[in-house]
Amino acid sequence: MKNLLSTVGVSLVAIAISVLGFVFCPPILSSLQIETLIILSIICFVSVLYCFVVGEISGNNSQMDKLWSILPEVYLWVIAIRSGLNLRVLVMAIIATLWGIRLTFNFGRKGAYRLKFWEGEEDYRWAYLRENTILKNRVLFVFFDLFFISIYQNVLILATCLPGVAVMESSVPFGGMDFVASGLMVFFLALETISDEQQWKFQSTKYKLLGEGKTLSELPEPYSLGFNTKGVWAFMRHPNYLGEQGVWVSLYLFTVQAGVNTYGIFNWSIVGCMFLILLFLGSSTFGESISSGKYPQYKDYQSKVFKYLPFRKY
Repeated sequence: MKNLLSTVGVSLVAIAISVLGFVFCPPILSSLQIETLIILSIICFVSVLYCFVVGEISGNNSQMDKLWSILPEVYLWVIAIRSGLNLRVLVMAIIATLWGIRLTFNFGRKGAYRLKFWEGEEDYRWAYLRENTILKNRVLFVFFDLFFISIYQNVLILATCLPGVAVMESSVPFGGMDFVASGLMVFFLALETISDEQQWKFQSTKYKLLGEGKTLSELPEPYSLGFNTKGVWAFMRHPNYLGEQGVWVSLYLFTVQAGVNTYGIFNWSIVGCMFLILLFLGSSTFGESISSGKYPQYKDYQSKVFKYLPFRKY
């Protein structure tokens, strides 16, 4: 019940902030911004078609996962070029590119990419979803693939880059909040990098030991738990997710210095990072339901360590 109330509370806050953005500062776009959005929308539409068609034909539903780390920098570089390499958008695009390189590398070393682009290691969660009581129905899963995996996630990625469109014609000089936003993006990028590296080393060692014929209970601690509780994972259950969300919330902060807002800190382009938070809210809950089913001690870990706040140590 406590987790349910927390989930509902975060969801309502994220939706309320998105609504406030449109109420306090609705989109009033120039012809350049509209033309740029049309170009981005065409790229998004092509990506939707690719993810759905290739995913259904190949049976590999991680086509969107492969593009997740690539599309944002494509969008932001399109915006940057069309803005005449506006300094603010240029900084956004450069940091987003560093983020994309890191995430692409991390997903690639898990075997996600192949010369036959439709192949590669699929995210383990899609297999669990295909066994879901409702989604076992093939027709329903096709609809899920179309509307959630292909359409919703593609539109969401585009939406997270809307702050770039919002600031692309700003004449306000690069200033204090821009430096804060840049610093926060770099900080959260570093957090993601560190947490993913620690997770990679932990899981690699665990599976190496299991490959030697040992059972999970026979492994030395902490590998016998089955999940990582060392490094930043001792303080947060999802430090990588915190870093991911932090990067895109920080990107939005560039709009504050740019003079986009007409009242307070809210404007229409906040919708992307807010709905990204909702996505990770569901993703983390689903992932933890799998982990608690696989590993007996995971519920104890949940009870002792916050999801994102580093106030307790396991």
